[in-house]
Amino acid sequence: IENGKITLIASTTENPYFYVFNAILSRSTVFEFKQISAEAALKAVRRAVEFMEKRTALKAKPEAGALEYIAGACGGDLRKAMNAVEVLFSAGQPENGVLPLTLEDAKAVTQKSALRADRDGDNHYDLLSALQKSIRGSDPDAACHYLARLLEAGQMPSACRRLMVIAAEDVGLAYPQIIPIVNACVDMALKLGMPEARIPLGDAAVLMATSPKSNSGHIALDAALADVRKGKSGDFPRHLQNVHADSYTMEREQGYLYPHNYPNHWVRQQYLPDELVGTHYYVYAENKLEQAAKQYWDKIKGET
Repeated sequence: IENGKITLIASTTENPYFYVFNAILSRSTVFEFKQISAEAALKAVRRAVEFMEKRTALKAKPEAGALEYIAGACGGDLRKAMNAVEVLFSAGQPENGVLPLTLEDAKAVTQKSALRADRDGDNHYDLLSALQKSIRGSDPDAACHYLARLLEAGQMPSACRRLMVIAAEDVGLAYPQIIPIVNACVDMALKLGMPEARIPLGDAAVLMATSPKSNSGHIALDAALADVRKGKSGDFPRHLQNVHADSYTMEREQGYLYPHNYPNHWVRQQYLPDELVGTHYYVYAENKLEQAAKQYWDKIKGET
């Protein structure tokens, strides 16, 4: 390859940036073949019909919408479309040299849309990403579309896992009750199986897409994790330690103030390690529930 003695031409259905050795990839030019549109597929379907007419000496008489249905149902896979045309000619009932191609027959030979559904490939994760971003963007129509594609492709377990993630990550503290609701919908779907499973999953997707959104909880934890990974930890304040950690006969006064013994079940005391005093990870998001909590605690703590 280096000196040009070997010319390598290869194709793969996988992402070459993940599955091809970097040494080869760096010396190659990568071309991505896009999925064929229904309009382009229709031209190929018509050519296939013309080819089969010559091959069988029959005159095809397509019903309105029959060829268009095959082109759309093939999902960009021309081999599937060609097979459908061939089956129509093989199984059809010609009359006086004329073969009717009905819409009903077209639906019969393309029983299920040829969705791209590589379980471990890019398209699988693209679908999951599109589902989550549609719900995060509060678009229930797009959410239903991508969920339908996942279910039709037999990816219900992946869809269920992603819906539970979305409940905590994207709706979160703006509507925390959504988490057990979505969990119940997923549990019901797994018990029911398809096709009934689509009902609770559809409810979960639409409910989350139309719910208020907040990511403040996991953003706060991510900030805390970043500090911990940088080594910012420090010793526990003495009053937060487990009292049983002291050796027998060497117990020391903890100095812990029990919040339930104070008005509004709160008392000012240090909780973070000394080196992190004053650090704020959590910021109340702009939604009704979190702002109500902020007003409540601002009043009690006197931080208005």
